[in-house]
Amino acid sequence: MTASATSELPGRAALLARLTRTHRVEHGLLALSIGAVGVPILDDNFLQRQPGMSSRDHLAGGLVQLALAAIAGTAATSGRLRTGTRATFALALGFLGALGGIEAVYYASAGGMSGDDYSGALSLLGGVLLLGLGVAMLWRTRHTHDRAWWRYLRRSLITLGVLAAIAVVLLPTTIAYTVTHTLRAEVPTAHLGAEPENVFFTTSDGLRLEGWFVRSRNGATVVVSPGRSGPQKQARMLIRHGYGVLLFDRRGEGASEGDPNAFGWVGDRDLRAAATYLRTRKDVDPERIGGIGFSVGGEMLIHTAAHSHAFRSIVTEGASGQSLRDGRANNGMLNAILGDGPVTLATALFSSTLPPPSLKSEVAKISSTAAFFVFGEKGQNGSEVQPNKSFYAVAGDPKEIWEVPGGQHIAGITTRPQEYERRVVAFFDRTLLDK
Repeated sequence: MTASATSELPGRAALLARLTRTHRVEHGLLALSIGAVGVPILDDNFLQRQPGMSSRDHLAGGLVQLALAAIAGTAATSGRLRTGTRATFALALGFLGALGGIEAVYYASAGGMSGDDYSGALSLLGGVLLLGLGVAMLWRTRHTHDRAWWRYLRRSLITLGVLAAIAVVLLPTTIAYTVTHTLRAEVPTAHLGAEPENVFFTTSDGLRLEGWFVRSRNGATVVVSPGRSGPQKQARMLIRHGYGVLLFDRRGEGASEGDPNAFGWVGDRDLRAAATYLRTRKDVDPERIGGIGFSVGGEMLIHTAAHSHAFRSIVTEGASGQSLRDGRANNGMLNAILGDGPVTLATALFSSTLPPPSLKSEVAKISSTAAFFVFGEKGQNGSEVQPNKSFYAVAGDPKEIWEVPGGQHIAGITTRPQEYERRVVAFFDRTLLDK
């Protein structure tokens, strides 16, 4: 052995020792981070559930999430996989962990952290650490000694792949997690022009929903949906004209029990329960109950009217679609898959709920409920126009439709206030007051 070779041995041994220590530290941090992500998934789905929910309600989605986390965690710590592959799985699991922290951040900002929100904060910490470890692992495996043209081509392809993954997977998954884990947490102040009565009722699946009731002066009552915050202006309008109103926090919102779902996939249960409650009151005429809904509230009303006689008439404003099924009915399969498909799949995973039938198919089932379809000319970049025209085409009589000129999404009452009031009140007068 030459003198130079002998002198290199201590340096190589030191390098090997340093790499071994780095690997052990990295492996330990990965294991801790994976636990910080996995435990909150278990907590969110099975241990600290929302009020009124049982572990069975999240069985399918929770088990799938745990399985995906276990696969990613095993791969990230596997000694048989290349570092780049391990890093990819670490980044995927880190994204899932950061996603689990959305609920904690949201309710912390609203001043109402509780239950699994605290484990969500742990998930966020573990997710950020995994993202950092994944980036560090990728940085160590970068190629710098190959030809420049191939290096930059490879990096360009990787960048395009990352952008595609963000658009097709990460962004839709983030949207789905947000709409199934966050809704308004506080009960707003009532500005209805009349003192409301605090009421509550129970849905067919056992959830307690809380709301406000203002007694009718003209003999008819209208359920205003969704929630107790957004629709107060329209509720005041109806109260001025003598109508009774019921506003309530939908499931997972405000003071009501249940899991949030801003897409309203099972919201028809809430509306049927609201109508059933009104029929138990001696100060409500059961033959003069209507509904008005905005955006998802209108979509929930369509499902309710398609499968019950809960309402004599309904006004839907800004209804368009809730899932892949609506995208397919409105725009064709290809556009639906590219647009609504990933969000629908992720929403089903996080809620353990299948999407409802398409709104168009539901409108065709409405048989004894008068329907008034209102939509803005510019609502959701014009995407409300075609669905509402198709709703009107398949709806049975009596029916009405109004495109608010220049209107944005659910902005009819502010865009054309006098005409909006005249049209909506006249519709309810004809369908609820005239016999």
